[in-house]
Amino acid sequence: AAGEAGQTHKVEGAIISPGLIDLHAHVYWGGTSLGVDAHEIAFRGGTTTFVDAGSAGAANLEGFKRHVMERTTPRILAFINVSFPGIFAFGKEVMVGECEDMRLLNARACVRAAREFSDVVVGVKARVGFNAGGSSGIAPLDIAIEVADELDLPVMAHIDFPPPGRKEILSRLRPGDILTHCFRPFPNAPIDRNENVRADILEARERGVLFDIGHGYGGFAFRSGRAAIRQGVLPDVISSDVHVLSKDGPAHDLLSVMNKFRALGMDLGSVIRAATVSPARAIRRRELGTLAPGSIGDATVLRIEPGAFEHVDAVGDTIIAEDRLVSSGMVLGGLWWDGSTP
Repeated sequence: AAGEAGQTHKVEGAIISPGLIDLHAHVYWGGTSLGVDAHEIAFRGGTTTFVDAGSAGAANLEGFKRHVMERTTPRILAFINVSFPGIFAFGKEVMVGECEDMRLLNARACVRAAREFSDVVVGVKARVGFNAGGSSGIAPLDIAIEVADELDLPVMAHIDFPPPGRKEILSRLRPGDILTHCFRPFPNAPIDRNENVRADILEARERGVLFDIGHGYGGFAFRSGRAAIRQGVLPDVISSDVHVLSKDGPAHDLLSVMNKFRALGMDLGSVIRAATVSPARAIRRRELGTLAPGSIGDATVLRIEPGAFEHVDAVGDTIIAEDRLVSSGMVLGGLWWDGSTP
């Protein structure tokens, strides 16, 4: 009731959504080369909760929590990287995959750190593929799954250029595990040359594997997304994979990616669900992503802005939308936040 409210704000004509959750972001700003400042992008992206996707490993998770998470107004949770140092060399000038050297993958260290910081760790991240793992192949994912099984947590599996291939990755994933970059371009795309969704993708979905967008710098193609949606294969989760190489495009922030899926034909309810209810369930934090009484009290105020807006994917293809969602207010833990830093 208005009479019982500590603060009131007039938001006529707005869409009041549960607080948006970005399931795949990189916000270990100042501690890793790929991290961006959550304060910089939270308000424009309407994001009340960032889930960092493996920026930190066992060696630096404590620093991430103490120096970034505890000093940031929007909530930050994390997938711990199975690699001890996390993502340590990611930039325009230097790119070294943290899973290239198997000496950096210590399952016991990962379990120890995840247990010590269980209040913020929601899963285990493994980046496999030519760019992230070099010649390590599928081994980092196998180690991550063993760690996650010990912790009773989900795995988020990154996929880029083979090896390993899409089939090999999907075959490992358990119900509740997450395939990120799920609508990536060729190679390792979810569709064949005729734009049919591949049988192994459909089988994995049927088995309970969750499909996350993770747009980023190279992880999403309109061709894959359009074909999948046309065949009724919607993403479980829409996320940005915002980092130092994608924050100025093509990913920008969570709302930017949500707007791309509205432009591809997903209805507003499905798009919001994929950035609220679904990611909250994926990380088993059901107090998030909801406006139910007794929940944590996060909300995002959205407005629909008409116009002509060009969207670009990771391979340079474009589409034009006639409107877009914009953020015009946020509530964090029951308190109005205008985007200012503490």
